[in-house]
Amino acid sequence: MATRLAALRLRSHLLRNCSTLSTLRSPPSISHPAPPPISTTHHYIICVAGFVVLVLNNFQDQLVFYVTPTDALEKYTKNPSKTKFRLGGLVLEGSVVQPSSSKEMEFVITDLITDILVRYEGSLPDLFREGHSVVVEGFVKPFTEEIKRDVSTRGVSSKARSGDCYFSATEVLAKHDEKYMPQEVAAAIEKNKKMIEDGLEGAKESVA
Repeated sequence: MATRLAALRLRSHLLRNCSTLSTLRSPPSISHPAPPPISTTHHYIICVAGFVVLVLNNFQDQLVFYVTPTDALEKYTKNPSKTKFRLGGLVLEGSVVQPSSSKEMEFVITDLITDILVRYEGSLPDLFREGHSVVVEGFVKPFTEEIKRDVSTRGVSSKARSGDCYFSATEVLAKHDEKYMPQEVAAAIEKNKKMIEDGLEGAKESVA
């Protein structure tokens, strides 16, 4: 009887020791705090920033710049999604015609370096003259087969027709001053004119 009682006490003592050891070996559980909720102020700032970005992008898309034919075709080539321009230059003499198969008037605008064919449906302003400055607003578009087939009888437009694009004008702008031209366009044409004159002078000197 005494032996059985001693065995029970030993067993109870071992169980208590095992329980204590298990508690010591178990790592304490670490509770990670939940991330703080985004405040209403943060939501407001994010919404305002997104709205500003949308407005700026839309504003940039709506901007229409004065450009020369050279600039317009370069910009269109780099980014075909940007097609709307105000195109300034000189109306090429002898280029104004109305194709028999179209209601649109056709003429060529040049900056002395690049010629671009312009098509416009409507009445041209009274001050519109060949050889004078003009500003047209519209879109650069690729030539269609129909326009390509509708070849003008005037050979002066052949250079403009040799390209890949034409200008579909929605408005022809004219001022009371027939010499009206945006400053940036006038400066570009003057620069091109000087380049051509310098080239001619250089050619004369080389021949001499």
